[in-house]
Amino acid sequence: MPNALPVLYSFRRCPYAMRARLALVASGQPCELREVVLKNKPAEMLQASPKGTVPVLLTEDGTVLEQSLDVMLWALRRNDPRRWLQPGTGTLQDMLALVGACDDDFKPQLDRYKYPDRHADGGKPARERGAQFLRGLEARLSATPHLAGAHATLADAAVMPFVRQFAMVDAAWFDAQPWPRLQAWLSDWTVSDLFERAMHKYAPWKAGEAGVDFPPG
Repeated sequence: MPNALPVLYSFRRCPYAMRARLALVASGQPCELREVVLKNKPAEMLQASPKGTVPVLLTEDGTVLEQSLDVMLWALRRNDPRRWLQPGTGTLQDMLALVGACDDDFKPQLDRYKYPDRHADGGKPARERGAQFLRGLEARLSATPHLAGAHATLADAAVMPFVRQFAMVDAAWFDAQPWPRLQAWLSDWTVSDLFERAMHKYAPWKAGEAGVDFPPG
């Protein structure tokens, strides 16, 4: 059945869901948001996407988007007033390569750093491996104000939630690193109106109820 609006299953603290919500806010794409409790995933979400992770977006025609980057691209290709798909430096493929490095290389180290008891090579060794990626971001930000040029793009919005999560594991350590541009970039994102709107808190969705209108006004 067609949906009146796209339906987004999301979990506020998940960095993958966070990047999807950021793109939806940036594009102004309205949807029906259903906040998920990950310990009690709704059957409707699992029916649409058996993998059971967020975000999941059901478009108006019933197409299911199960990957956060697909949700971002879908929204921004509909409307991109902030030019997130138009980097000032490099190409869209260059941005997607940076996001791929974040997801494939940095995120596993973030998990090992955040949950050292779950990994034999976790804790500080993982922190150092993750720091290699962050040094690369610092170098990029030394050349341009944002990761792909003079204005924020998909690259910034897709990478930032994971840098934020890494920084929060040991904020004192992160703040003590010689990464002034990265630290300022992260701070600017987390105090922005766009981030505040993307991170608005919602009560968990219950089956049979309507979701909430997103983005918030």
